[in-house]
Amino acid sequence: MKDIYQIIKKVRISEKATVLHETTGEIVFEVERDANKIEIKQAIERAFDKKVVSVRTANYDGKERRRRRSDAGRAPHWKKAYVRLADGQSLDLV
Repeated sequence: MKDIYQIIKKVRISEKATVLHETTGEIVFEVERDANKIEIKQAIERAFDKKVVSVRTANYDGKERRRRRSDAGRAPHWKKAYVRLADGQSLDLV
């Protein structure tokens, strides 16, 4: 089993994530790319001592970035996890 702090990288705070949290109670995390839903669920439950009901994941390709004339590169690929906690539980991260 991986370390929980290697699986959970950071909380994604955006306008979409804030609206999602207010309407459905889901919290958006950036997680390790090779972590599966079971590992993410266990890491969240152990790190925050909360009951996780469901986990949805989405993989994103890094965007192409350009610097100066022809120095092209890519931002790293990343994975997002939408975590829904049990009813009555919340997570105040901000």
